[in-house]
Amino acid sequence: MAKHSVGWPLLQKRWLLGLLIMLSISTVIAFFIRSAFDSCDRHLEEVAQGSARSSGNAPVPVNTKATPPSPLSFMRSKRVLLVSHELSLSGGPLLLMELAFLLRSVGAGVSWITIQKPLQTDGVIYNLEEKMLVRGVQVISAKGQEAIDASLKADLVVLNTAVAGKWLDPVLKENLSRVLPKVLWWIHEMRGHYFKLDFVKHLPLVAGAMIDSHVTADYWKNRTQVRLGIKMPETYVVHLGNSKELMEVAEDSVANRVLREHIRESLQVRDEDLLFGIINSVSRGKGQDLFLRSFYEALQLIQDKKLQVPSVHAVIVGSDMGAQTKFETELRSYVMQKKIQHRVHFVNKTLTVAPYLAAIDVLVQNSQARGECFGRITIEAMAFQLPVLGTAAGGTAEIVVNGTTGMLHPVGKEGVPALAKNMVKLATQVERRLTMGKRGYERVKERFLEHHMAHRIAFVLKDILRKSKDYQHRHTT
Repeated sequence: MAKHSVGWPLLQKRWLLGLLIMLSISTVIAFFIRSAFDSCDRHLEEVAQGSARSSGNAPVPVNTKATPPSPLSFMRSKRVLLVSHELSLSGGPLLLMELAFLLRSVGAGVSWITIQKPLQTDGVIYNLEEKMLVRGVQVISAKGQEAIDASLKADLVVLNTAVAGKWLDPVLKENLSRVLPKVLWWIHEMRGHYFKLDFVKHLPLVAGAMIDSHVTADYWKNRTQVRLGIKMPETYVVHLGNSKELMEVAEDSVANRVLREHIRESLQVRDEDLLFGIINSVSRGKGQDLFLRSFYEALQLIQDKKLQVPSVHAVIVGSDMGAQTKFETELRSYVMQKKIQHRVHFVNKTLTVAPYLAAIDVLVQNSQARGECFGRITIEAMAFQLPVLGTAAGGTAEIVVNGTTGMLHPVGKEGVPALAKNMVKLATQVERRLTMGKRGYERVKERFLEHHMAHRIAFVLKDILRKSKDYQHRHTT
């Protein structure tokens, strides 16, 4: 167990506490979500004074520093309605919130609708809505005349996730044909049960669809045509990017050292030990069960071959200790059965993933079936110069360069021995592990930063606005 020196200054402890609090607060509004959402911590880039519209949006503060103009500056004074199926700490809603803050930062008028809300007061929803209100995002009811008026007045309507499609018919009714031509449908789902005609029957009529990876876009095009008999609209692939806040922490060596020491001490893991981490909500689709099997096989390989490696540990970040689901019970039972409880550490789900990225040596992205649509925790880990061991499925294969920034393994049971061998390789080949981490960081800097994402989204929004304007012109002349 790593220990502080006897004279560790009180000032440093206070600095650490302040840093952790800052990370906790900012995570909700930044890129992240982690996966995993996690995963992460988001931001508000303030570059211009926004003009308050009749929608009641508060003015945007002026940033007096000389900064490059935002690629989204053309959205100034535009009205945008964002419709989310829920408001939670999962990736989809947090990504939409991030878009809301980016649009507000350039002076757009932004309104927000959450379709599904619990009857009782929910602390997470309350806090997230407060953060939006503070930043000038108007939160309105999902039903009634206010929702209809916002839809009709908006220059752009963004539906977030396939499930949001069930909001269209019952709310807009006879106004539907006026709204669909200005709808951008942002889809994040990869699971087959989202392919319901009731959800997506209006897809062919919207201005466009935006999807986080090429493999997911291809899957949607093929599946909607074959299974539902409908055609996708023009589809744009937009890879995500890391927030400035997360990159600042990732590139701060002092912050990394202190966070690493703090987390490892809490886990009773020494600084010289090797720590593999999986950071996702605990569910069968995220593959924590197969990860544990691979970890155990890796330990057996190390023992059988008498390999000289540091003590190897695993941490699972994303548990829900209050819920005690059947799946999580299975995970903990497996750990006890294999007698590796001193090597496997469970951490409750948290917004603050940066400290765990600073603490681990390798990220495992083990999502199963079709994998992640994108998997933002992957690029966040690469920002911390971590190699990634990921499933060769979904967006992960578009992020990780196999053999260069990490290693890929098959999904399912077939991937268990492959992942175990890859874990042993990185445990025994220190230089290779470090080189992969550095190359992953370079790849993030080249294509997975906030400004890369902003430019990609700007291209999409310009095209959607052009199509909407052309449609209106054709039907008013």
